[in-house]
Amino acid sequence: MDPAAVRTWLLELQDELTQALEQCDGSGRFRRDAWQRPGGGGGESRVLRDGALIEQGGINFSNVHGPSLPAAATQVRPALAGAAFEAMGVSLVLHPHSPFVPATHLNLRFFVAEPVSAAPVWWFGGGFDLTPCYPWHEDVLLWHRAAAAACASCPAGSYQRFKDWCDRYFLLPHRGETRGVGGLFFDDLCEWGFAPTFAFARRVGAAFRAAWLAIAERRRCLAWGERERQFQLYRRGRYVEFNLIHDRGTLFGLQSGGRTESILMSLPPLVRWEYGWQPLPGSAEERLYLDYLRPRDWLGEAGVT
Repeated sequence: MDPAAVRTWLLELQDELTQALEQCDGSGRFRRDAWQRPGGGGGESRVLRDGALIEQGGINFSNVHGPSLPAAATQVRPALAGAAFEAMGVSLVLHPHSPFVPATHLNLRFFVAEPVSAAPVWWFGGGFDLTPCYPWHEDVLLWHRAAAAACASCPAGSYQRFKDWCDRYFLLPHRGETRGVGGLFFDDLCEWGFAPTFAFARRVGAAFRAAWLAIAERRRCLAWGERERQFQLYRRGRYVEFNLIHDRGTLFGLQSGGRTESILMSLPPLVRWEYGWQPLPGSAEERLYLDYLRPRDWLGEAGVT
């Protein structure tokens, strides 16, 4: 276990994503805010607003520690309740201007817990997912091919394991729909040993960057109008609902006394709700609900093994 190496890589990842997204956007620049947590640790938030491509996006690094793990981090490991901890990670959320460029999320994190009467326990968590309003099937396949490639050198079945976990996690049960078209999600991952798990986390970060940039370049110049914009704002409401009701990362940040502005940078800048809204039969909006907001074997259906 080498927390210093993980921290160095996470800072490098934040820089690499910042540079790549500023180059892709073409006009926007990330504002950088360093912050300290009163309970221990700190980080740097980077937020881009009103760029050419990105309406609002953030790339946060945090490295915090404290005397007791928050409840959001002990749901799967109740035996660690009360353990001292160190947590570090990079979290990215992008909300593009264009309704045709999908919103997206990446999180990679590393925890070390130190129970009073036991050896330290470490694990990695994170993943990425894609939230289109107007999906293209070839984009979804590209996304899941990148996810499968990141898992290629892991134990057999890892892509399916983490793909299914993503489908279960990014679910809005009160709506009966997934947040988007999924990707990868994993937590409490340590059974492979430190070096292989750390290597996997690095591959996930690289796969995310390549896949989302490719999709954004495909769709950024497509013309859209007020109908598409209003649907995008409506669908952003689902993003808000998930992050405030279900997301463990949001809960952990708030419970651990993290910086509220940084934790809630994942929320879109503009959003709307509409009572009883229904898509028109046969519309592109209905197609999202019928064909995409549910778990599917994307690669298997396409004959990709």
